[in-house]
Amino acid sequence: MISVNYFLVLSAILFSIGVFGVLTRKNAIVVFMCVELMLNAVNLTFIALSRHLGNMDGQIFVFFVMAVAAAEAAVGLALMITFFRNRETLDIDDANTLKW
Repeated sequence: MISVNYFLVLSAILFSIGVFGVLTRKNAIVVFMCVELMLNAVNLTFIALSRHLGNMDGQIFVFFVMAVAAAEAAVGLALMITFFRNRETLDIDDANTLKW
């Protein structure tokens, strides 16, 4: 049986990769994927601790996080499409003014 520590370490590594990607990348789609990676790392932590503690609370939180991630994906992609139609780029440096 795999210890919960391995899952927590994997989750911390995935979250760190996501944070690094958000802080260093300039493409909005890559930043968006890194935020999704961070949300999935949190979900892994919730599931691992829920299983370790023997209750369902963490798994219920995962459903809420997944619902928020789905809403964020819909709104975020719609904003990116609109921004790309107006600016013809998804570079984050060009999004600082947001003057159309």
